[in-house]
Amino acid sequence: MSTSDRLFGYRHAFDHPVVLGVTVAVAVMLALSLPVIALLFKSGRISEKLRGELVARCVSWMILVPVILVPVLLGAAWFILFVGVLSMLCYREFARATGLFREQAVSFVVALGIIAITFAVLDHWYGFFVALPPLTIAILAAVAILRDQPKGYIQRVALGIFAFLLFGVCLGHLGYFANDEHYREMLVLIVAGVQLNDVFAFCCGKTLGKHKLCPNTSPNKTIEGSVGAILLTTTLVAALGHFVFRGTVMDSPFHLIGLGLIVSVGGQLGDLMLSSIKRDVGIKDMAALIPGHGGILDRFNSVLLVAPATFHYIGFFIGIGLEQEWRIISG
Repeated sequence: MSTSDRLFGYRHAFDHPVVLGVTVAVAVMLALSLPVIALLFKSGRISEKLRGELVARCVSWMILVPVILVPVLLGAAWFILFVGVLSMLCYREFARATGLFREQAVSFVVALGIIAITFAVLDHWYGFFVALPPLTIAILAAVAILRDQPKGYIQRVALGIFAFLLFGVCLGHLGYFANDEHYREMLVLIVAGVQLNDVFAFCCGKTLGKHKLCPNTSPNKTIEGSVGAILLTTTLVAALGHFVFRGTVMDSPFHLIGLGLIVSVGGQLGDLMLSSIKRDVGIKDMAALIPGHGGILDRFNSVLLVAPATFHYIGFFIGIGLEQEWRIISG
């Protein structure tokens, strides 16, 4: 695939059957979701409160799915820019929730770091990409000195580093997938796996859940929901992964099951991580932008840990973007 086709080749959006199949399946599920919820409510199987919650979630998904999927289908450049904007929005919510926005110099460096990460990804400049985390951390530590206020220094530097690593570096790995010729099918596999992992955990928890998983962190999550999600997500990712990675070293039961476990366990840990942050600062949601979900960060928390883990797991076995042109902007 040429660089221009990879960056802007929307005509190749459905070349891979997994991309087409998952897109059609998601569209069908969304179309049937509201009628199914109505039938469950009329039959008395769900309460009015649960119906309202499910309807809000489904309506939100009808908006979120195109927002996530369209950049993937349009081309790598659009998806990388989407991830860059997503990183900024997630950082904005985090900074407001933790009070980091008051530290203007630190916030400026974090934002600049996210922009630099986005440029490195778009440029397919891996050397710059891996150099940015230590460089940005060093700059954050230096800039925070300039206020000449030792009290609170550790907190503001630590929060700035934590935010940059989560929303710049971790999400940047999700964007870097777009530098591979087969990025669409890999991204569809990972993003669909992460999001369905949340759905599986919710459904299994509501129907089978009896034992609390982390009651002080997230009271509604259960061990049964977690185990159910691990089993279902690992099976789904391994099955779809066979078609995504066919003919490569990744196409073995051991590697595919490992990928599925990373997606499911990493997704749940990302969710619990954000719950811990919210409990620590004393809020329920990061924002109220998405009905039934909270803020943008509440919806995309599950991918924060999964993105770098899957990137390096897949990269270890088959590499990411090795055959594509490097430094396409900086030359």
